[in-house]
Amino acid sequence: MTRIGALLICSLVAVGCGSSKPKPTPDPGPAAASRSATATLAPASGSSVSGTIQFREVDGGVEVTANVEGLTPGDHGWHVHEKGDCSAPDATSAGGHFNPGGHPHGAPDADHRHEGDFGNLTAGGDGKATKTFVMKGISLGDGATSVVGKGFIVHEKADDLTTQPTGNAGGRVACGVITIAP
Repeated sequence: MTRIGALLICSLVAVGCGSSKPKPTPDPGPAAASRSATATLAPASGSSVSGTIQFREVDGGVEVTANVEGLTPGDHGWHVHEKGDCSAPDATSAGGHFNPGGHPHGAPDADHRHEGDFGNLTAGGDGKATKTFVMKGISLGDGATSVVGKGFIVHEKADDLTTQPTGNAGGRVACGVITIAP
């Protein structure tokens, strides 16, 4: 056997005789948790409306869950507003609808609408309203479409989904600031 042949055999034996243990794979750690936020609603304009609006990032948008009480029976417009300020007794300190895209007011499923246009929340005869749906076009991150730090308003009347710029939803009966959940 030639010297080169012997070296080749030794090399192959050394590679084949290496540890048969599989190499450890790095631990990916816990799955990244989706961000969540909450707006705790307080009465405005002399109402007794209260509740929470919860937000959770999901595939395709942000899942929104409302639990509101003290409403008059029927439909009530509900929107994200541009300022996280509920200090005015009528909540006008929250400014207008959140609209970073500069679109006209519309239904939550319209191609062009304010990012803060959530449509209507329907209260039963007991004054309670619950609703869960996925809102597209908003986020809980740091970008222009983030609703974190914005105001959330429930209105006294139904949003007609067409009247500019507010949907003719009337006064503001509850306000809360959207904050990231711990």
